[in-house]
Amino acid sequence: MTTTPPTITLDDVRDAAARLKGVAHRTPVLRSRTLDALVGAEVLLKCENFQRVGAFKFRGAYNAASRLAPEQLARGIAAYSSGNHAQAVALAARELGTTAVIVMPEDAPGSKRAATEGYGAEIVTYDRYTEDRVAVAEALAADRGLALIPPYEHPHVMAGQGTAALELLEEAGELDALLVPVGGGGLIAGSATAVKGLRPGTRIVGVEPEAGDDTKRSLEAGRRVEIPVPRTIADGQALHTPGELTFSVNRRLVDDIALVCDDEIRAAMRFAFERLKIVVEPSGATPLAALLSGRAGALPRRVGVIVSGGNIDTGRFAELCGGV
Repeated sequence: MTTTPPTITLDDVRDAAARLKGVAHRTPVLRSRTLDALVGAEVLLKCENFQRVGAFKFRGAYNAASRLAPEQLARGIAAYSSGNHAQAVALAARELGTTAVIVMPEDAPGSKRAATEGYGAEIVTYDRYTEDRVAVAEALAADRGLALIPPYEHPHVMAGQGTAALELLEEAGELDALLVPVGGGGLIAGSATAVKGLRPGTRIVGVEPEAGDDTKRSLEAGRRVEIPVPRTIADGQALHTPGELTFSVNRRLVDDIALVCDDEIRAAMRFAFERLKIVVEPSGATPLAALLSGRAGALPRRVGVIVSGGNIDTGRFAELCGGV
């Protein structure tokens, strides 16, 4: 017997937006005449690098955590993440008066680990190349009686992430296309749900690093495809297969996937810093990289971009962007 995976609707995203009002930041939408001239389109950048914890992840984490029963909140929350979801769950737990335990890869960026600990979370590490993070986290949550909030495989997480795109539409109006970074698929699933629900004709384009093209391959195959764990500077997108729930949404709503290489990501990070005056982490820079490199193809008149985060320490930023 097969079961239909739970999905999300525009109403779910709107409900998440109401729950997040006054808790999450309503992040700015930036414009640049220089960028518009370079790519030949009006580009509207939804800057989630200005979100709480420095990334869009707080939206989904808080939306999911705030719906837990009081007795479950009292026992605590668990999560697994390379960094941004870790910080988001840690902060959501603190806001809701509970505790968080985060399963994090040993090679996660130091700034993200320090920030997660700064929000009061306990960290348990694993080897991303030899261990299954989901299995590690599920065992830990079961042993301690914690509620596990995954980084993308959860309807409330997806709906919360979609509020970024909902806000962009409210401020920018009509968009011909929306470019979104793709890791596990939660951000683009929520964004596509919001945008297609309000503007069915808007083209939804995901962006992945070349080394981590699991979603592109999966969409082309019509099923989830698994690849070796990718090695890319875009650590938030270093996944080997799309989520089951997210893929069930994205196969219906996502129109295309563009791929960018690490050098193009570096160039986009430098452009954002030098010309836009913002700091963007590698995963957050992939849609901008697709625009600047031409990898997104011929662009329509008005293009929205989700800049998903800006969590990168100064040493790593200098290492990636210091060259010519």
